[in-house]
Amino acid sequence: TAEKISFHAKKMSGTAGNKNNSTVLQGNAQVKTESMEIFAEYIELYGKDFRYIKARGNVKGINTESEMDFTCENMKYDRKTKIASLEGNVHLVDIKNDVKADAQIIEYNQNTEIAVMQIGINLTQKDNVCTGEHAIYKKNEQLLELNGNPQINQKDDTFRAQTIFLNMDTQEITLSGRVKGTVKTEEEKPVEQDQADEQEKPAEEEPKGDGSEIVKFWETVPEMSLDEAKEVVGDGTHMFSFPGLHL
Repeated sequence: TAEKISFHAKKMSGTAGNKNNSTVLQGNAQVKTESMEIFAEYIELYGKDFRYIKARGNVKGINTESEMDFTCENMKYDRKTKIASLEGNVHLVDIKNDVKADAQIIEYNQNTEIAVMQIGINLTQKDNVCTGEHAIYKKNEQLLELNGNPQINQKDDTFRAQTIFLNMDTQEITLSGRVKGTVKTEEEKPVEQDQADEQEKPAEEEPKGDGSEIVKFWETVPEMSLDEAKEVVGDGTHMFSFPGLHL
């Protein structure tokens, strides 16, 4: 299928009319196809109908169809197969799914929406931090396969195995071979300070009298003479009242 391609740069060498030979763009070079925009310091177009694109030096790519952006040091893009090979401090961003990946080599197939990553992989998605030496990221299925001393950290939890599979939609992790993991359980919630103080607070004691209370017990002692009352009063620390009697 015919595809329109446009390009510009500060300097161009080669013959643009002879499509079997190469054309080199230097200095703020840019190439734009129907689905890809490539920016770099150096871009080479070669092959029949400029099938192949090579770029190096501050390479930046924008895939308008897949919503996948990337930066790297070197890249090669096949316009027929729509496979981009990225090398050197590659940073790939899946804008739609908020997935970010760093690796030394990434091969991305625009038709299948699959990225194969190698060497020093660090991929982040939601609470997941995934590391390893080889990974396959399936964008459409939102599945990740990690190999080469793979590890996934989910907040305080750590998972290791020979191979790790992560479903990015459900957040399910499948471990295979030499499985190891560390999971932090939730601690009991601490009692609020005011609640703790309330729990530790001793029962309130009955208020002690200050000597001014008048105890009425004429139900048990209905009648008493003055002398008998004085004997009961004793040292005067208590005061009693009886019907019709004042001390």
